Amino acid sequence: MATELSIKTDRVEQFFDDLEAQRTILSSCTQLFKTLTYHFTSLQESLSHKSKSLESKFLSLESTSSETLQSLSQRENSIPERESVAIALLKDQKEAALADFQKPAKSTELSETLKSLCRKMDFSGLLKFIISKRKESMSLRAEISGAITESVDPPRLLLDAVEEFLVQKMDKVGVTDKRWACGMLVQAMFPEGNNGKKAVGPEFARSVVERAAGILESWKEQMFDTELGPAEAVMFLQMVVGFGLSSRFDNEFLRKLVLDFASRRDMAKLSACLGFGEKLGDIIDELVKSGKEVEAVYFASESGLTERFPPVSLLKSYLRNSKKNATTILKNGNYSNVATEESSNVELNSIKAIIKCVEDHKLESEFSVDSLRKRAAQLEKSKAERKKSSATNSKPQNKRGHGSSSSRSSGPPAFRPAKAAKFSNAYQSFGRRNPAPPTPHSPAPRYSISTPYNYPNQTVYEGATAAQYGTTYVVPHAQSPAAIPQQHYSLPVDSIGAAGFRASGSYSSQTGYGAYDYSSAPVSSYQSSSYTQ
Repeated sequence: MATELSIKTDRVEQFFDDLEAQRTILSSCTQLFKTLTYHFTSLQESLSHKSKSLESKFLSLESTSSETLQSLSQRENSIPERESVAIALLKDQKEAALADFQKPAKSTELSETLKSLCRKMDFSGLLKFIISKRKESMSLRAEISGAITESVDPPRLLLDAVEEFLVQKMDKVGVTDKRWACGMLVQAMFPEGNNGKKAVGPEFARSVVERAAGILESWKEQMFDTELGPAEAVMFLQMVVGFGLSSRFDNEFLRKLVLDFASRRDMAKLSACLGFGEKLGDIIDELVKSGKEVEAVYFASESGLTERFPPVSLLKSYLRNSKKNATTILKNGNYSNVATEESSNVELNSIKAIIKCVEDHKLESEFSVDSLRKRAAQLEKSKAERKKSSATNSKPQNKRGHGSSSSRSSGPPAFRPAKAAKFSNAYQSFGRRNPAPPTPHSPAPRYSISTPYNYPNQTVYEGATAAQYGTTYVVPHAQSPAAIPQQHYSLPVDSIGAAGFRASGSYSSQTGYGAYDYSSAPVSSYQSSSYTQ
């Protein structure tokens, strides 16, 4: 009886074990079914999404194809008219050039001389003339665009000039002046208002574009062997955009140029024309992370990404970081006069950069700058007082007694008027208006103490009033946390360092983008202006 009971118990236990095993299998099957269902549902949704995307692209392609065919038809129909216009223009230009060759006397007028050199296609003489008139840069800029159109072949004239510059750059002869002159020609050939926005149809013949591509490739190779300045980087990119050659260059190479010289006045516009697409957001992200929030505002504005990168938030972040940097410099310098001066310069530069940015983008209703203007006035007043006090303390005093060379009490002292000290300001960098104090060794070496209230090619800040804040972006300003070199295009500066720029940079005061200037780059060392007006 006991044996039978034991056998029945074993069977029951075996039965429950089987049930547990089946339950486990059923649970596994259920989980597998759920996984497969989720997987196939995801696949279905993905296929549906891709299908809709393809349909959208097909519609876009059809629309683009239709527009392209219509454009081709219009161009084909306009060929006879354009041909006759081109022939007539060429005939007029030929006659004008021949007349210039036959003229015995040279015109003394700037405009006529420029036109004459352009008609003769005398690129070498044109560069020399532009260099000789460097002090008249504003007049040159106004006249040269019209003059270059007088030439029989403007693109060829420009490419010849650039080739001569590259040859002299390799020989290290007259590089500074030639760079500036070529910059003027490039600016005239590709006005900033037309960057990357060509008229319908090819603007240049294929042979011209191929020649430009060859010159730019040679230029790119030189960049690895010679110093590259910010103005030169902008010239290079402007030609890449102007001749439609962005697809010929590695995207990462172009991206590095943009980031290294992000503070240049033209760089935000150029970046929007270089075909970066969605990567522009990544570029702006890098600018923000490297403490270049002001530059990020310009880039976001040009690329239409202000919703992703709100300008006001960026400027507030930049202001907070600049205050922290100024305080850190002061503390690390034990509140010495040198540290006080450097801290003041960093804060003042930052404030002026923010004010300029706010004015350029008309953000006054969202970001009040009244308190910043007051603070800037206080900093400038304190700086002037320190300078005055320093000058007073450094004056030598005549301690000789009256009528005696050895006695101090032999009558009232008679002092000879002290001679005024002579200070030479002949070697200031371009665009600097006041001598800069010597740069001290600072715990925050990326900020250099160069007259922060002097801005190249833009209004010099000499007072606290609103009118004194410059008309172009590139005010030298302290980076937070990395330094921002100022740079600037139309008036190329030389003496640029191998790291991409010489502790200098700024945006020029050219019109366009509110004179939209910027100040570049990771190897930062905070710099003052370097471009002459």
